[in-house]
Amino acid sequence: MIELRHVGKKYGDAEPLKDVSVVINDGDVISVIGPSGTGKSTLLRCINLLERPTEGQIFVDGEEITAPRYDASRVRRRIGMVFQSFNLFGHLTVIENIMMAQVDLLGKSRQEAYDRGMELLSRVGLSDLALRYPDQLSGGQKQRAAIARTLAMDPEVILLDEPTSALDPTMVGEVQSVIRDLAGSGKTMMIVTHEMNFARAICSRVFYMDQGGICEDGPPEQIFDHPRKELTRRFIQRLKVLELAVEGREFDFPGAGTQIDQYCMKNGVSARIRYRIRLAFEELVQQILFPRIREPRIHVTLEYSESGERVEMTVLYNGEVFDPADSENELSYRVITGISSGVRHEAVSEGDYTNLFSISIR
Repeated sequence: MIELRHVGKKYGDAEPLKDVSVVINDGDVISVIGPSGTGKSTLLRCINLLERPTEGQIFVDGEEITAPRYDASRVRRRIGMVFQSFNLFGHLTVIENIMMAQVDLLGKSRQEAYDRGMELLSRVGLSDLALRYPDQLSGGQKQRAAIARTLAMDPEVILLDEPTSALDPTMVGEVQSVIRDLAGSGKTMMIVTHEMNFARAICSRVFYMDQGGICEDGPPEQIFDHPRKELTRRFIQRLKVLELAVEGREFDFPGAGTQIDQYCMKNGVSARIRYRIRLAFEELVQQILFPRIREPRIHVTLEYSESGERVEMTVLYNGEVFDPADSENELSYRVITGISSGVRHEAVSEGDYTNLFSISIR
């Protein structure tokens, strides 16, 4: 079992890990997902002591590996790591790469190391390439060799840091197949990956990381199908978000229109959908809500899904409970319903906001 207690990591002003506390159980197969730059790789490197945390403690089976003067080589014998850049020694053959650590760190004879290496190369489908050098291998073959080298140390835990990100798309499947086989072997594994379907298929648990911490931790069906946190939902559904805050009657509507245009162009939203977003914003906020609310406080959220050309516009606003369907401005409301596939109003109590109105734009 691995336990992290309030682990943090800083590099000057940058802080990729912030107060991470989590328990990793024996046999867990964990996919670590999240946006780039949110501390996923740093988390793995801290667990393996390739990076020393600047705050907090890490325990492996009750032993604190972050204690002063702890011998990092001890933990690396128990926790192996596979990197996205392979890290094979170019001057050694494939089998020599796999034998080296066994002889130097485990004290095996060269024959024992060779036999174990050939067994593992057979397991990853590379036994016929044992005498080749790394530059004679494809990217997928190099990564499978790197996995075999890690397995040769017989680690209790295997950490894989984006093991397919440096590969040509045609080679990803062969490496995923090897990892899938490992996932069923009972080894404890943590895999940083951007391949969501792969993560769902092999893992028993998912960490969604954002803003330097584990934002959500749960089984794959929770994280991928019913995420509890808003940040998780947006990431899983690949949502691109724009938020506009209307505070008072002096709001800059032309400026908001420019923000909407920039948001749409940045995310590849079609001209037709962009026009409909601006129209819905203007008709609802300017023509229906502004005349109704004396001191308007309105929060507009646009969510564009990459998985399908659709935008969800969610509008929170203050004042008395009021459904735009009851507006005297029937023309503006008809315009909104005419450019949407559905609208919904409900009374809410969220700070100053008392109403929520959502528009599905397609």
